Amino acid sequence: MAMKLAPPASSRPARAGSSGEVVRLPFVGENTASLVAGLRAGDPAMKALFFTRYAPAVERLVTHLIGPDRELADILQEVFVQALSSVGSLRDPTALKPWLLRIATHIARRTLRNRTRRGWLRFFVDAEEEARFEPATEELDAEGRETVRAVYTVLGRMPADERIAFALRYIDGMELTEVAEACAVSLATAKRRIRRADERFLGIAGRHPALEKWLREGARWQDR
Repeated sequence: MAMKLAPPASSRPARAGSSGEVVRLPFVGENTASLVAGLRAGDPAMKALFFTRYAPAVERLVTHLIGPDRELADILQEVFVQALSSVGSLRDPTALKPWLLRIATHIARRTLRNRTRRGWLRFFVDAEEEARFEPATEELDAEGRETVRAVYTVLGRMPADERIAFALRYIDGMELTEVAEACAVSLATAKRRIRRADERFLGIAGRHPALEKWLREGARWQDR
């Protein structure tokens, strides 16, 4: 990762200290080493910067793994709480983002496995309340939202490990090596999970009315 040169002292970002004096922030540009050092020191400004910088990527990843969800904010908070509590174990500060996404993947996987064990509770979820968390972006029309719902319905019938691998590869768009890193498994294991997930997904999705046209007209998965 490229590191930007620090600007002159007079132009560096600053914040006010408790006594009103200006305190220079040590973090400049893409210098993740400074950010990690600040996190390890418990610097509140570095914690805020950490969240601001990486929360969008974590939220995007978790949403891709579990779908639009009422517990997204809680999961997001848990990811950062765990990251801050274990940042001392990060050996390579330049690997901060993939390390954080690995934590997010682990927590999403645990969430899915826990839900499988208590799946009967879903019968008591209010349908109107749950609909509030369905995708409603300008890019998706009614048919598109129905397709997204159908995709996650199919994923919900798959084992957590296969679902995670599938979502990382085909929904989040990670490279195979990135999938392996996020799942903390070997490349061979990641490929095996993706292959099984692909076969299982197509087998289930082919019987889903909302996905029949999508599978028939859409492009097949690439680089399986």
